Amino acid sequence: MTSIDQAKAMAKRLRSGLASREIDIPHAIALELVAAQLGHDNWNVAAARLDGAPMQAIAFNRTIPILRTFDEAKSREFYLDFLGFTVDFEHRFEPGMPLYMGISRAGMFLHLSEHHGDASPGSNVYVPMRGLRDFHRELSEKNYNYGRPGIDSHPWADVMQVYDPFGNRIRFSQERSEAG
Repeated sequence: MTSIDQAKAMAKRLRSGLASREIDIPHAIALELVAAQLGHDNWNVAAARLDGAPMQAIAFNRTIPILRTFDEAKSREFYLDFLGFTVDFEHRFEPGMPLYMGISRAGMFLHLSEHHGDASPGSNVYVPMRGLRDFHRELSEKNYNYGRPGIDSHPWADVMQVYDPFGNRIRFSQERSEAG
């Protein structure tokens, strides 16, 4: 069961997500939308019913895979230029040291690390998504020299795989129920 604090946090994330798309809504509207999503008539009803609901002891916010990379320029070319991610942060312990970089796009977050012990080359990340065919079209139009991903259709999903320059694979998948 969702607690009042969790519902408020949902409203805050909703406003933040919309603001990143240049859609500003008042906090009260975000609360009303969250209440409706949780099945309540309005925020006042939700607040009365959710107040005192126990917080779960364990909650996972999101998973962020770490992928091993070896070359900053190739990482930027593949993840930023080709896949369209943006840089959230970059960290080096000092100039000339390995890069650790956080990137994101449309709710997907990845960490890329040149540090030896952070991840194994050749990892595989499975990404459920919507808009797979639009994403495929976008990538195809870029004519990336080192890969032209296709879409494989399965009874359960359409799947597009991309391989980064370091042997890591990202498997983008749109389930049949999401494909429309």
